Amino acid sequence: MSAVDFSALAEQFTTFYYQQFDQDRSQLGNLYRDSSMLTFETTQVQGTKDIVEKLVSFPFQKVAHRISTLDAQPGSPNGGDVIVMVTGDLLIDEEQNPQRYSQVFHLMPDGASYYVFNDIFRLNYSG
Repeated sequence: MSAVDFSALAEQFTTFYYQQFDQDRSQLGNLYRDSSMLTFETTQVQGTKDIVEKLVSFPFQKVAHRISTLDAQPGSPNGGDVIVMVTGDLLIDEEQNPQRYSQVFHLMPDGASYYVFNDIFRLNYSG
């Protein structure tokens, strides 16, 4: 897999993921599988149903992700899977001050598409 391929995949995936998250995060289930795991801050959940339940349980109504950096690498020597790291700003509800975040996705091939095997999210606090 060439550098352009996994970088392009990472950009396409993150654009789709954050647009969907910001519009209706209850619809993100098709990006996960029962073997998928989400670590959100200190909470770990596994499986599509539990991950979607966690995503929709967040106490905010409106959210907007603004990507600052996007890095991608092949996830294994035999290729196919891709690791994506994103940093950016999160605008929640009517807050004027964005929160910084980091998120890592491990994307696995599934036929002609990809799913999220690992999803690790952290807010970044200064201090």
